[in-house]
Amino acid sequence: MRALISTYGTRGDVEPYVALARRLVAEGHSAVLAAPEAYRPTVEGTGAEFAPVCTAMHEVMREGMSGIGGPREALGLARRMSAAMRTSLSEQWTAAQEAAPTVMVSHPKALGGLHIAERLGVPFVASLPLPFLTPTRDFPIPFLSRGLPPALNRATYAFNRFTGIAYGGMINRFRTEELGLGRMSRTSDYLHGADGRPVPVLYPFSRHVVPVPRDYPDSAHVTGWWFDRNRDGTPPPELEEFLAADGPVVYIGFGSMGFGRHAPERGRAVLDAVRRVGVRAVVATGWGGVEVGASEDIMVIEDVPHAWLFPRVTAVVHHGGSGTTAAGLRAGRPTLVCPVLGDQPFWGARIHQLGLGPRPLPLRKVTGEALAARLAELIGSPAVASRAEAIGELIRAEDGTGAAILALEEITAERALR
Repeated sequence: MRALISTYGTRGDVEPYVALARRLVAEGHSAVLAAPEAYRPTVEGTGAEFAPVCTAMHEVMREGMSGIGGPREALGLARRMSAAMRTSLSEQWTAAQEAAPTVMVSHPKALGGLHIAERLGVPFVASLPLPFLTPTRDFPIPFLSRGLPPALNRATYAFNRFTGIAYGGMINRFRTEELGLGRMSRTSDYLHGADGRPVPVLYPFSRHVVPVPRDYPDSAHVTGWWFDRNRDGTPPPELEEFLAADGPVVYIGFGSMGFGRHAPERGRAVLDAVRRVGVRAVVATGWGGVEVGASEDIMVIEDVPHAWLFPRVTAVVHHGGSGTTAAGLRAGRPTLVCPVLGDQPFWGARIHQLGLGPRPLPLRKVTGEALAARLAELIGSPAVASRAEAIGELIRAEDGTGAAILALEEITAERALR
């Protein structure tokens, strides 16, 4: 099997696919990871090949997330992103021709995957680390954190037609002008190929955190989270010394949720909260989400692998991205989510419902007083700590990448028999 894996986004949108690529190579297959150029170093040493795609999109997104401040900037960002998306489609097609895959795995954010696989005549598998594509009566699409009546829950997944509606013109130009394919409906739901058959979906999340819905079809594969167990990293010595001191230490970081004009305010709130509660904190600056100075009780870092850091802290506070959520729960640590957008409220709600942390505190509502109250609750409950450790043991026992490869092998074998 030769897999072309295409993805785009923040670290949580890329690192699971690096883990899958490494495992494919370890199991005797070959893999090409197509992602923004910034992630090339992450792929090096895995045995997988790397193809740069969506680099301009990544740069536009990072600049926007760290500095957007109003409607004018947002409009300019949208225009630049549209141009970058058109470029990315051509890049994805070039990468696919050079890779000559026998199967394609693609995050929906990499818009070209479904159409390129059709052009090449190879199986296409969608994948993303949250239950977003497949309709279910059990819960609404994860952009909505509150449950609805079952029929309405299922109806919310019509949102998946938005991509075709919003970008249908761009996609159809790509199909007709570059791929030589016919046009497709702008109300496509991304879950059916040109032949009308269901598109298989790999869902790298844990069934212990989100139970598999009873009405999921056989084409939906919940595998467990995908972790790269060969990438724990080497921390700076001063961080090891900080962690070795007595007393609880909390990780605080908001990943790519920059919106940098508010970073100093968040920094002051974090410092105030930490000192109110009497804990120490490792604060990750990320893409400009928080700005705070180092002190005896604050260690400021830019980026340290979560797989190394999280088992060494008492609890974690973050924005609720799927990758950071997975890492915190795998480490068995109580978690506070400060969501901003997208699926982050969904993960925050799941953590609270499972008794693994306090009620989410939206990032826009973070003040010293509010964060201190949540921190006290986060580290002050032995029951929460015990439940978090139990969930961590279950997640660590899963073999997400192994289950994904078994599914891919079945999908490609079934396609070969048609």
